[in-house]
Amino acid sequence: MKLILLLLFTLTACGLWEMMRHRLVRRRIPVRVHVNGSRGKSSVTRLIAAGLQGGGLRVCAKTTGSAARFLHVDGSETPIRRLGPPNIREQLRVFRQAASEGCEALVLECMAVRPDLQKVCEHDIVRATHGVITNVRPDHLEVMGPHLDDVAESLAGTVPRGARLFHAEDRFVDFLAGKARRRGSTSAMTDPLSVLDEELAGFRYVEFADNVSLALDVCRSVGVDRADALRGMWDVTPDVGALTRTHLPIAGKDLTFVNAFAANDPESTLAVWRRLGLAECPAEAVVLFNNRSDRLRRARDLAPMFGKGIEAVRIVVCGQATGQFIDLLKGRVPPGTVVDAGGRSAAQLLDVLEAVCPSRAMVVGVGNIGGVGLELVDLLEKGGGA
Repeated sequence: MKLILLLLFTLTACGLWEMMRHRLVRRRIPVRVHVNGSRGKSSVTRLIAAGLQGGGLRVCAKTTGSAARFLHVDGSETPIRRLGPPNIREQLRVFRQAASEGCEALVLECMAVRPDLQKVCEHDIVRATHGVITNVRPDHLEVMGPHLDDVAESLAGTVPRGARLFHAEDRFVDFLAGKARRRGSTSAMTDPLSVLDEELAGFRYVEFADNVSLALDVCRSVGVDRADALRGMWDVTPDVGALTRTHLPIAGKDLTFVNAFAANDPESTLAVWRRLGLAECPAEAVVLFNNRSDRLRRARDLAPMFGKGIEAVRIVVCGQATGQFIDLLKGRVPPGTVVDAGGRSAAQLLDVLEAVCPSRAMVVGVGNIGGVGLELVDLLEKGGGA
């Protein structure tokens, strides 16, 4: 019994010491931006960091997800190394690294999915001066759901205390404003129409006005001029999940690959489909659906889009448990449309696309970026694409 009590005392003391040390580290970073939401978190994190750097601040940032990265004050970035599954304690180490680099502003993507851990991330670790919620979409319903209202409640766990909240969610304006008010914070919804077409044209990849407007609002609140912030954003290195286009190296065919793997809820995927103009030319549209055996709820949510909103000449299903997703498509798409490419490597997927695509097509990767999706993106970035 004495040994157990000693161990409990030791663990408690270590925990208290760690949190005291973290509070001291946190005080050294005056601007702390915490980015949460269903879609676009990584892109908005990078945009805000680049905009603040454009204003002359020493900025660090950290994205999470399938390809977590730490962005240093000198503009370089390194992958986050993990010995096990992601853990929110990782953010403590990020704070220490940022403080050691003399960081003036730290932009963090929320790495928690569980509602209780989202609250811990904000109120025990980050204590944001600027909170951000990109949007509320029907994703991770098995954890945050089952309904969209539940997702909004979960994401609102990161609404900061005594700070500023920025968001781009028009369906939960009053809800988020009420949450902010009760925590002594202000709340503001961004206006994507404030971003001009010529400002969007400055990006090297396809960026959304909602994301840019949200990032500009945060930069302005910190005191960065719009023109300086935009110049910084135009030079941003896009996240691995950003909506990028690559010409596929397939002789005799004009094929463009669009990385939309990160748009993994129905609403976001349909928005991308419309943005690409594919609703008007389904004969030149090919879907590459990356399925994951641990995301079957997502597959069930996405399947009803096909034949209703998304029509394509071919649907190539890759990744894991492809048969389960193909079964969900039965009766939704014409016979002969679906191609099973389960278990194929990224290089082998290029061979499949060469065989099944028409002479001219846009291949849109959707579903999940993990696994072979990320492998394909990496392959094309490293020269697999022309």
